[in-house]
Amino acid sequence: MINRISSAGVHAAAVSEIMKQQTLLSKTQTQVASGQRIQTPADDPIATMRILGMEQNRASLEQYGRNSDILANRLSIGEQALADASALLQSVRERAIQANSAAMDDSARRSIGADIRSMSQELLDIANRRDGNGEYLFAGFSTQTQPFARAGASVVYAGDQGVRSLQIGADQRVADGFSGADLFQRIREGNGTFTTATDVHTGAGSIDSGHVTNPAAWVPGTYTLGFTSSTSWEVRDSLSNLVASGNYAAGSAIAFNGAEVTVTGDPGTGDSFTIAPATTEDVFRTLNDLASSLEVGGTTASSRSLVSTAVANGLTQLDQALDHIIDTRAVVGARLATVDHAQASRQQLDDELAGSVGALRDLDYAAAISRMNQQLTGLQAAQAAYTRIAQLSLFNYL
Repeated sequence: MINRISSAGVHAAAVSEIMKQQTLLSKTQTQVASGQRIQTPADDPIATMRILGMEQNRASLEQYGRNSDILANRLSIGEQALADASALLQSVRERAIQANSAAMDDSARRSIGADIRSMSQELLDIANRRDGNGEYLFAGFSTQTQPFARAGASVVYAGDQGVRSLQIGADQRVADGFSGADLFQRIREGNGTFTTATDVHTGAGSIDSGHVTNPAAWVPGTYTLGFTSSTSWEVRDSLSNLVASGNYAAGSAIAFNGAEVTVTGDPGTGDSFTIAPATTEDVFRTLNDLASSLEVGGTTASSRSLVSTAVANGLTQLDQALDHIIDTRAVVGARLATVDHAQASRQQLDDELAGSVGALRDLDYAAAISRMNQQLTGLQAAQAAYTRIAQLSLFNYL
């Protein structure tokens, strides 16, 4: 049996081989030009799936990075607001100490009281400060709502109690602000355990904020420190039971149930002071009460002692507010440190993923160029062979 190959078949086979060589060469040239081994998923389906997964992870890391930038910016602005509030309250404290000097007359005290009211408005502006996107820093979740506004002598809070957070990692979220109520309105009263206040006042005695000397002996409750004479005192609980008594010496500590308070001046017979459990007070009320006490003033020893007590209580409240803000600034610092650490971790992971993607997708140039040269040689050989075949004819042998 004789197999016959037609001229058309020979031509078709030769052209097919040329096209095959051209396709292989074109693919290799594209790989060399792009620097990527995988041009379509069909080139390496398994590697393509792995690359897609890693690129999705890198895209998530990029979004976490953007969130971190937003978070760091907002926290930095918030930290500056807290620093400004701290500096302002420190200035108020210095003015209050100045006003409590015996060298100050009522006119000077009223002037300081007016200054403190002005500082209170500055503090309100700080509490209503916005970030770079125009969102309020201290409004909780309600970042589009102005958190604080004056209502007569008081300041009311219109924000909420929530705290918004941003995701900066697959399983890591960081709060980007604070509830203004927690920051400015929930300041512990007095020394944090109890408060002192003037009750009956006919003499010229003033009381400090006191402190707990023995927490184990302290019995929470409301007490009345009364003066049975100008030289004797007694402390009674809310049921009028006698808790402690003693002789009075101006400036000496009065101790009871693990606590101490100090009375100065000359309290009158029947004068009394209330010692009650501490709750919370907003810093705006502290400034308002302090300014009011200075504006009232007093020319008598009795009225000046009331001012002295009010200033002492105001200074204690300012110290509590300052400590609270310092604690909050420490929290902001910790959050910023978390953002920095997360950024470093993301960068390391992104570098590792980029390396893995490159190992799967990037081209081995030396091998690719060698292969391209071989394919070019193969194409040239196929073209040369076709040229010779195309010239074959029986007429050449007749």
